[in-house]
Amino acid sequence: MPFEERKSMIERDNEAISISRQSSLLSLHRSSVYYQPRLESADNLSIMRFLDEQYFETPFYGVERLLALLVLNGYRINRKRLRRLLRLVGWQTLYPSRRTTVCDGKAYKYPYLLKGLDITSSNQVWAVDITYIPMQNGFLYLFAIIDLYSRYVVGWSLSNTMSARWCVATIEQAIAQYGVPRIINSDQGSQFTSDEYIKCLESHKIAISMDGKGRAIDNVFIERLWRSVKYEYVYLHVCDDGQQLWRGLSDYFQFYNHKRLHQSLGYRTPSEVYRVGREAA
Repeated sequence: MPFEERKSMIERDNEAISISRQSSLLSLHRSSVYYQPRLESADNLSIMRFLDEQYFETPFYGVERLLALLVLNGYRINRKRLRRLLRLVGWQTLYPSRRTTVCDGKAYKYPYLLKGLDITSSNQVWAVDITYIPMQNGFLYLFAIIDLYSRYVVGWSLSNTMSARWCVATIEQAIAQYGVPRIINSDQGSQFTSDEYIKCLESHKIAISMDGKGRAIDNVFIERLWRSVKYEYVYLHVCDDGQQLWRGLSDYFQFYNHKRLHQSLGYRTPSEVYRVGREAA
């Protein structure tokens, strides 16, 4: 049974069987069932929404330019507060050249494997990422997995924390439903350099690929997915809570995979291209 259908079977007002037990019976990770939004002040939420939309226009802006932009738009904010909110929305400034930042030597680092790679079939390469989703009274994080050959979203989940366990659970569910990809590409975020994530991919013999720091081109396909999700659903619908957001995103990803025509796919749907690509594999 598809992951989304199993989720819809959870009965939250069932006093006889706890949500934890229902999740276990349906083979769902419990963190993918609870949607308690992260809470911030109304002013902070307004700034975070502004930053989230601004990222698609100026991903190369750093703290100083963003601070000036926010002040020009009437916000009262200092650098310390701005930096904290930037971390919450996951803003990663894109740089035109290699940075000289010293990375954590204890973290796992893997090369970028997609440069010059000819992607010719479904499940050859999946890309994963996390993005911030604003709501009326808080925010949640969205994790998604996209098949790069077909642009088909093979898995997604919502959470109020960006934990490696949450990401791994969603990947495992996608693998159970669609099979094992040859490569999974991610950025160098802490979730994707964690022991739990690395061991998950290694256990399935999946080649691990990671974007270079500050390189826009490395994750272009997942960035296009975020732009579509936000401009075509999130920014058009103000959700009151996580349940409403989950239902709306369920409908949107159903549309995205099975009905939305993609120019880059010759005006075919991702599901059609994914099916053909699996047959060609």
